[in-house]
Amino acid sequence: MTVSDHDQSSAARLRLVVATANPDKAREIVAVLTESGLSVELVARPDDVPEVVEDGETLLDNARLKARALCAATGIAAIADDTGLEVDALGGAPGVFSARYAGEHATYEDHCNHLLAELLSRTDSPRTARFATAVVVSFPDGTELTARGEVEGLITTSPKGLGGFGYDSIFVPEGESRTFAEMTPEEKHAISHRGRALRSVAPLVWSSIQSADLSTSLKEQN
Repeated sequence: MTVSDHDQSSAARLRLVVATANPDKAREIVAVLTESGLSVELVARPDDVPEVVEDGETLLDNARLKARALCAATGIAAIADDTGLEVDALGGAPGVFSARYAGEHATYEDHCNHLLAELLSRTDSPRTARFATAVVVSFPDGTELTARGEVEGLITTSPKGLGGFGYDSIFVPEGESRTFAEMTPEEKHAISHRGRALRSVAPLVWSSIQSADLSTSLKEQN
C-alpha cells in the first residue's frame, strides 16, 4: 500500500504505541508497517507499563488484551499482536501457549527443543504446521480493528539458521526449502504470518484515519 504526500500528512497525525513487550516482535511490527507505506508515528511501549497477563483463550483475545491495556495506559491508539504455532501432530499445540510452551521463563531454544522432543514419539504423523498471527488496533474511543495472517509449512527435525526468533529455526514455510531463520528479515516479512496480518490491518487503519478526518471536517463546517 502506498500513501501520497497529501495522505501522509494526514496519516502522520495518528500515533500508534506498539504494545508488545517482546523487542523482537516490536522490531518486526515496525519494519512491516514501515514497508507497507502506512505513515504513522510508531511509539515504543513505555517502560513503566507492566506486562499484560495473556490469559485469553485465543490469539485474538490476547492481542486484544494487550492493545486495550496499552491504549488505556497511554491514552493513544495501540497496536498488538499474538502469534501461535499450530502443529497438527500435536493437536494444534502449542497454539496460544507458544510463548510459554517449555515454561514461563524458557528461551527460544528451549521451546524449539521441547517441541521437537514432543514429535519424536509421533514419527508416523505428518510434520505439517502453521503460524498464525492475530493483530488488534485499539483506539481511545473504543473502536477496534482486527486482522489475521497465517502461513502453512513443515516442522524440521532440527533447528536450522541463525536469524529470526521464536520457532523460526524449525519452521519451513510452504513453497520454501529454508526455515524462517535462514531468510533475511525482508524475505521473511514478505511471506510470514505477522507480515500478512499487519499488511491486512494497515489499510483498515488508513480507512479509519480518513473517516476520522472526514468527520472532523464536517463538524468544523457545521
